Amino acid sequence: MSDRGGIIPDAQQRVQSAIDQLVESGAERGVQVAVYREGELVVDAVSGVADPATGRPVMSDTPFYNFSMVKAAASTIVHMLVERGSFGYDTRVAQLWPEFAAHGKQAVTVRQVLNHSAGVPGIPLTTTAEDLCDWDKMCAAIADEELWWEPGTKIGYHAYTFGYLVGEVVRRSTGKPISRVLRDLVSGPLGVADELYFGMPRSEQPRLARLEDAPRDAQSDAAMAAMPPDLPMFKAAPMSLMPTAVLGNRADILAADIPAGGKTSARAIARMYGALLDEVDGVRLLSPERLRESTAVSMSGVDAIFGMPTTWALGYSIGRLGSTPAESPTAFGVGGAGGSMAYGDTRTGIAFAITKNRLTPDFTAATNLSQIVNEALAQD
Repeated sequence: MSDRGGIIPDAQQRVQSAIDQLVESGAERGVQVAVYREGELVVDAVSGVADPATGRPVMSDTPFYNFSMVKAAASTIVHMLVERGSFGYDTRVAQLWPEFAAHGKQAVTVRQVLNHSAGVPGIPLTTTAEDLCDWDKMCAAIADEELWWEPGTKIGYHAYTFGYLVGEVVRRSTGKPISRVLRDLVSGPLGVADELYFGMPRSEQPRLARLEDAPRDAQSDAAMAAMPPDLPMFKAAPMSLMPTAVLGNRADILAADIPAGGKTSARAIARMYGALLDEVDGVRLLSPERLRESTAVSMSGVDAIFGMPTTWALGYSIGRLGSTPAESPTAFGVGGAGGSMAYGDTRTGIAFAITKNRLTPDFTAATNLSQIVNEALAQD
């Protein structure tokens, strides 16, 4: 048992032991795990190195580029703006962004963007990494896209387009880039403005963990080779922009607003989820009523891009790792390519995050650590 509030020794020790073992075995290079419960930081564990070239250790405030995991921060901003009356979930995107109406997209709503049913999942296959960093160019390209399906009739992960769609809705409604709104509404009030970013200034990038790709194995190579070349996922973005360490370590990519992903410490993103579930040091990001609405199931089915079953609320996927959405319907969050994960659970009050710099093809570490945390806290 712990004293009221603060780190819970048993949970902290179990998590620390598990991540130390991952690093010592060579399975991981650097790892952070942070957990909030009822507004208190109850686990804050780190292990390994942030930069193998220098031996710089991972600290609790080390930011990691976690790719899509930080989509949840973009979604949270939308919910805060809806709660403030800036626009509604059923506001048409083209009402705020008239150019987006081109090629029959005039009926797409903010709700459909959040639940990945908007029908605009692809960026041009000619897109380069430099293009991703050009906000106006990417928004113009997406505005000129044709629908892949009638909005609201299918669900398909909008890997890159989600960030520009949400970000441009935010910019058009507030007059500010989404990075500024993140700082004003979320990271600043929570005291983590130097740990949670979309675009991270180059002057701050030396604090980042350096990403590395996990060694390839024959099984994953064979699985990739067996995929039909006409799969929708290969048409939604060029292969050169799939999440890799080379892409994720580029200074221009790290500095740019690409809100389909972002840079954060585990502690910062767990704190954000903690402030969705409860008050954290006087800050609560959403009302309980808004949280219920935003985390209720909004769309489910077979993902039209990746082909697996999927269930989404408004900007958060539903279900805890290692269980189905039906088994854990109160868990909501977003994972990132490479195996990072963060979520909140309205039933347990737990906000969990793992960040790591070795990009693995699965979520095994996140699943196991989430299980350790839930078991330890259930006994506290």
